[in-house]
Amino acid sequence: MRKFRLKPQSVLLHAFLLCFCVLIIYPLLIVLSSSLRPPGNMDSPLLLFNQFSFASYIRAFEKMQYPKALLNSILTSGASVLVIVLFSSMAAYPVSRIKSKTSRFLYYFFIAGLIVPSQMVVVPVAQMIGRLSIPNNRFTPMIMFITCSLPFSTFLYAGFMKSVPVEIEESAYIDGAGLWTRFAWFVLPLLKPATVSVAITQGMWIWNDYFYPMIFVTRRDQFSIPVVMLQFLGDRENPAQWNILFAACVLCALPLIAVFAVMQKQFVTGIAAGAVKG
Repeated sequence: MRKFRLKPQSVLLHAFLLCFCVLIIYPLLIVLSSSLRPPGNMDSPLLLFNQFSFASYIRAFEKMQYPKALLNSILTSGASVLVIVLFSSMAAYPVSRIKSKTSRFLYYFFIAGLIVPSQMVVVPVAQMIGRLSIPNNRFTPMIMFITCSLPFSTFLYAGFMKSVPVEIEESAYIDGAGLWTRFAWFVLPLLKPATVSVAITQGMWIWNDYFYPMIFVTRRDQFSIPVVMLQFLGDRENPAQWNILFAACVLCALPLIAVFAVMQKQFVTGIAAGAVKG
């Protein structure tokens, strides 16, 4: 039998990976440990799990009005992702199927949107929304979420669309299927990996974003979870209560963790397919 020998390169690689994992996991342990302390416990956060209490979670839950904020985030994120998937898939369909200068121009037109920072147009968009008398409610940030996500989502769908055989649509066309029937019943189901990739990338960004809801939503009862978390940061007169803030961070991440636990297989498949096709 051959003797098992560790190569120096292997030892260094495993040591580097171990240190990297510690650097990633340790801050998360600090957040979890601090969230399990009472609000008045000001011990060093480096002392992990020296006290267990759900007082910070109860205080954060009540002050955030968590059920209402959670509902606002679900409505905004879910509706935005649904519209993004629908519009970007429909935009990518003719761009990838029609071979002409116009479709090529539209393809590059959508890609050009990736290099334009959305923050540059916040002021004119806010002025336009005010002049059009659009109400500042929980659905107003969807305008920015959808328009900012369309370029990347269309680019991703167009890459996947090229891998769908045209013969499938030709067979459906011979059987009498119209354009919408071919797209909805034959093409779109084959784009499931792209749909999962778009839902993951854009859904997580929309869920965690606080910039646009903070600008376009004026009513306190319609704030999303990231916006209501800002009230725990404090100021010079009222210092931040870090234990409650960390508890609010955990409450914000719990829905995403739950969704990932339920749809872990689809997430991994969508991300892997997006890395190859996109």
